[in-house]
Amino acid sequence: MNRFYIPAEETEGGSLLARLQDVARHGRTHYARHLLKTGLYAGQEKIIEALATGGPMTPGALARALDVRPPTITKTITRLEEQGFVARAASKEDGRQVLVQLTEAGRNVLGVMGKAIAKAEKQALKGLKKKERKQLEKILGKIEGNLIVREDTGEDEQSERD
Repeated sequence: MNRFYIPAEETEGGSLLARLQDVARHGRTHYARHLLKTGLYAGQEKIIEALATGGPMTPGALARALDVRPPTITKTITRLEEQGFVARAASKEDGRQVLVQLTEAGRNVLGVMGKAIAKAEKQALKGLKKKERKQLEKILGKIEGNLIVREDTGEDEQSERD
């Protein structure tokens, strides 16, 4: 537990977001433990997922899709390549461009990743009824919508509704 956490009923708000961040951190840690069994480290699964759904992509396209900086994606691609999950190849349309694509090992790890996600989610939601899970999903969607910054203006979505 975060040593700086103050229960919501003792504050004028604000601590709920900190609690939400703590829960997310614990969820990522739990999921990462399951992921390690696949040979993947936390964060690498996002690249595997993006390539599985979007097909081969340039490192720049991957960085944009995952909303990370290009140097970060380059390091992760290099690690994934060393692990045998992805390969780089010249684009057939433009030989100057490099495409990142899943290898057979990368495609094979998708099923194990799915099981790791399911185990982590099952643990996280243990004891919640189906109705409570649906309510939680709806509430989290609203919170996320409130926090998303519009890319075209840089303003919070909420400021438009106020």
